[in-house]
Order: sequence, then C-alpha cells, then structure tokens
Amino acid sequence: MASSTKLFATVCLLALLSCSVQGQLSTTFYARSCKNVEQIVRSVVAQALRKEARMGASIVRLFFHDCFVQGCDASILLDAAPGLATEKNAFGNINSARGFEVIDAIKQQVERACKATVSCADILALAARDSVSLLGGPNWAMPLGRRDSRTANLGEANQLPAPFFSLSQLNASFAAKGLNFQDLTVLSGAHTVGSAICSAFKNRVWGGDSNIESSFALQSRQTCPTSGGDTQLSPLTIPNTNRFTNQFYKNLVARRGLLHSDQELFNGGFTDALVRKYSNDAKSFFNDFARSMVKLGNIGVLTGRSGEVRLNCRKVN
Repeated sequence: MASSTKLFATVCLLALLSCSVQGQLSTTFYARSCKNVEQIVRSVVAQALRKEARMGASIVRLFFHDCFVQGCDASILLDAAPGLATEKNAFGNINSARGFEVIDAIKQQVERACKATVSCADILALAARDSVSLLGGPNWAMPLGRRDSRTANLGEANQLPAPFFSLSQLNASFAAKGLNFQDLTVLSGAHTVGSAICSAFKNRVWGGDSNIESSFALQSRQTCPTSGGDTQLSPLTIPNTNRFTNQFYKNLVARRGLLHSDQELFNGGFTDALVRKYSNDAKSFFNDFARSMVKLGNIGVLTGRSGEVRLNCRKVN
C-alpha cells in the first residue's frame, strides 16, 4: 500500500490537469464509512476471473467506456427505462460490453456491508484496478468518492473511439477528455488482454491495411471469414496468455496489431517511440499505465451532493 500511495502522489505531480479533481476524491474516502469495501471488490473480481480470465479485460473496457461518456459516473450500468436511453445500446457497447453481472454481485455484497454508502462508479473503478492487478499487471491506490449519475447519454456513447479510427482521430478523442498522446498509447495497452469480434478487424486482415504481417493476417482470417462470422472472437494479443504484460507493444512493433486503431499507434507517427519503449520496458509501461488509469478515473466525476449513490447499479433510486 505504501508504494501505491507514493505512486498516487507522483500522479498529482505529473498529471496537473487532473489534480483539481483529485482534491475532491481521496484514496481513504471510505476508511470510516466502509473500511472493507476494497477487500469485498477484490474478492468478487478474483472469483469472476477464476471462472473466466477474459472477464478482467471486459471490466477494464467497461470502465473506459463509462469514463468517456459524461465522465466516470456509472452511466453505462443503467438499463433502459422510461425517459432513459441506455448506453448499452451504443455502437461500441451493444453485443460487446459485458461484466455487468460482476458489478451487480459486488454491489450486493457491498450493500450488505455498508448500506447506501459506496457508489457504483467507485465500485467499477476499483473492479477495473483489481482486474488489471489480478491478471499480473500493476496495482495502484485508486482515488474514491465518485457519485452515480441519474442520466445516461446514448448519443455521446455512440461517439466512443472506434476500431477503424486513425491516429489523429484517436488523439482528438482522447484530447477532448483531457488525455494526451501518452495516455492514449499507454491505456491502449489494456489490449494486452481480451478479445475482439471479427467485425472489428475483418477489413484489416482481409486486405484493408498494408501494415500487417502476412502470416498474422492469414492466421486471423481463420476465425474471421470474408462473409459471416462477425461475432466470432480472436485474442487482441498473441500469444493469448490472459496475463497483463507488455506483449501488446511487442506485437505492434511486429505489425501484429489486431485492430486498425491499435496498429495506428506504431505506423510512422508520433506515438511510435512510446510503443517501442513499452515493448522493451514492462516496468515503465506498468508505472505509466497506473498513472493514466488514475487520470482516466478523474474525468467528469460527480462528487459531494451531485448525483446519488445508487442502491441498484442498473437503475436510479
């Protein structure tokens, strides 16, 4: 915990953009009101990952998609309701966003321990952190104190970064959220675990891109035919070890990025040097990833009396 706290302090020095928000969040927010919340979250996440290691990647993706739409406020968890169009039906979420049942299970246990105290937004942030560390990645002190939204934003969710984006489009999307090109490069490293559906990379492996290693393209075509098979899965990084490592960057250097948007990070552009650095230095990747995840988790948070603490993550109180 001491090393994690030191890392958090370093984040505030290096990521000045987010420090004003961190002043409202705190790594000890629940120290008195729900002192066991982090142990509860980690226990449920560990159980879920033992059943299916891929679930860790899904929870991290859920956190990212939440924070990129009106901030880290658990809006992605809301089901459709009268007057509320769920973000679950957005192009980047429908038939692909998953992990909701794990968050539900955590919330149920947390509510039994600490009634109406811990927000769904904080639970999702902790679950994402624990997913990474339990898969062998870094651990860090996660600032807490977020509140849950009473609204969702399907329109904004339909503007999430897409697998066909260019580097300039990715950079603009991240910049709009206060994240720089280093955040873009390092957070994309979460693709060291998880899978993608065929429709997300079909064009790339069937001749749409020239910056792809030929044997990798042939291998990827086996699970993604030219016609049909759009929902078939392929691992984002090979070999698929379900461990959080820097292999993603090694693959990019070898032109083995599965998604067009991933390979854009190593394609003669301004992120090439970082990709090469992370491919050779897992420690730097881990340290920078932790910093950027804290920064991501500070986007547009609701604190104080804003929003609410949902009793059920799927619906407003």
